[in-house]
Amino acid sequence: MLNFSVAIRIYNGEKYLPLLLEKLRSQLNTENISWEIVIVDNNSTDNTARIIQEYQLDWSELYPIHYFFEPQQGASYARQRAMKEAKGSLVGFLDDDNLPPPDWVASAYVFGQSHPQAGAYNGLIHAIYQGEPPKNFKKIASCLAIIEWKETEPFCFNLQKKGGLLPPGAGIVIRKEAWEENVPFNLELKGPVSGSLNAKGEDIETLLYIGNGGWEIWFNPGMHIYHKISQSRLEKEYLIKLLRGIGLSRHRTRMLGYPPWQRPLVIPLYMANDLRKVIINRLKYGKELETDIVAASQMEMYLGSLESHWQELKYFFWK
Repeated sequence: MLNFSVAIRIYNGEKYLPLLLEKLRSQLNTENISWEIVIVDNNSTDNTARIIQEYQLDWSELYPIHYFFEPQQGASYARQRAMKEAKGSLVGFLDDDNLPPPDWVASAYVFGQSHPQAGAYNGLIHAIYQGEPPKNFKKIASCLAIIEWKETEPFCFNLQKKGGLLPPGAGIVIRKEAWEENVPFNLELKGPVSGSLNAKGEDIETLLYIGNGGWEIWFNPGMHIYHKISQSRLEKEYLIKLLRGIGLSRHRTRMLGYPPWQRPLVIPLYMANDLRKVIINRLKYGKELETDIVAASQMEMYLGSLESHWQELKYFFWK
């Protein structure tokens, strides 16, 4: 096996891919690291494949570019394919709109070597806004994989804390052994599919499986990437869909922390808490929900979360 694989999941990313590959071509301090680049084309219809072929022909670096086509649409399928094809013991995932600094590969590899119980870890994710974020956007920035926490030292996430934070999938590094031991092939949450965001949460589902298998999940502020946020992803229509999709994933990600027999008992508690948030949000913002994009998006997340539990509860009692 190699030391490290950079896995890129891409869908119609012809305008982003060249800059990402140039950033990977410029990695420093990798002389003692054997690594590769694995690109999974998730059924693109643009010139993605041609651009990759052109780079392969002109790629003289010691770390090769491998191209794979995955016709099954969905982020989870693309990541499964990337993990299957990757030969590195550590696999770092980048999306086509992520830009790693010159030390990203080296920093990610060194951290994995020094933390052998880390099944997955991520670092800071800085936004490159291509438009003006709405008012109070920081409240929901993490939903767009923006992580600018103030911690200066690495820490291990507390997986026993229900509803606790976990890092997003952009820039995540996963130990291949931890994935192969614990992550099922068919995740319930598939990730974005053909523009739909109703199956978001595949990253969290994956990390919960790894954590439930006894591996640690870490945050490493010594690693960081930059994330391009297009204007369309800062607009109300997209943010409403995104946060509603996150809400609809909540039942699945919450229940993975409980044995099956406990789940019917805790669902009403989660529903009550979600309903409380809906009421508080309505009382706090009132008619402002029509104009406040962030507040409206948060409301959709709470409603989606409430719906996700209600649908499961109905299925359990009236199936």
